Amino acid sequence: MSTQARLVRRNSDELLVGLVSVSDRASSGAYEDQGIPSLQSWLDEALLGGAQYATRLIADERPVIARTLIELVDEAGCDLVLTTGGTGPARRDVTPEATLDVATKEMPGFGEQMRQISLRFVPTAILSRQVAVIRETAGHAALIINLPGQPKAIKETLEGLKDADGRHVVPGIFAAVPYCIDLIGGPYIETREEVVKAFRPKSAARIGRP
Repeated sequence: MSTQARLVRRNSDELLVGLVSVSDRASSGAYEDQGIPSLQSWLDEALLGGAQYATRLIADERPVIARTLIELVDEAGCDLVLTTGGTGPARRDVTPEATLDVATKEMPGFGEQMRQISLRFVPTAILSRQVAVIRETAGHAALIINLPGQPKAIKETLEGLKDADGRHVVPGIFAAVPYCIDLIGGPYIETREEVVKAFRPKSAARIGRP
């Protein structure tokens, strides 16, 4: 696997994001990956400050997944890494294990909320094993989140659920991501509220910002 040159922010609030799709079949060319395009499309719509992306399409191999996550955080300098795929109970589903292998802190609330959202649609959501963690190195930290494999489920878990008038009735997990990245020393992220409203305590909001 080739190493990734460190990403360089074009402005102080630009988010550096690693997008990882874990799939034996997509990585072998058996079918076209939908995970990375879905993630990037959603982020482009949700983020106000823009982002740079480093993308990886890899097989369901625990050492490969772990090395990829380390590379994106330690070498590329990503603030946020989102993975898709490999979180079910099948024998080849090892994304959560690989994510925990590289973690310095676990963030269990993200996985709990993702399953709560998905359970509103399918009872098999209890089979999902998504985790989220912080990886810390000297002078840098990143949030790593496992997401579902289907584009529809990716959007639902990131964005939350809305009523017929477009009001959020169940918060998506991305509402907590900007403040989490604040707390680990990353850039100040703002979102389009019609997509997902980032939550921060008033004391953490910039002056003149909501």
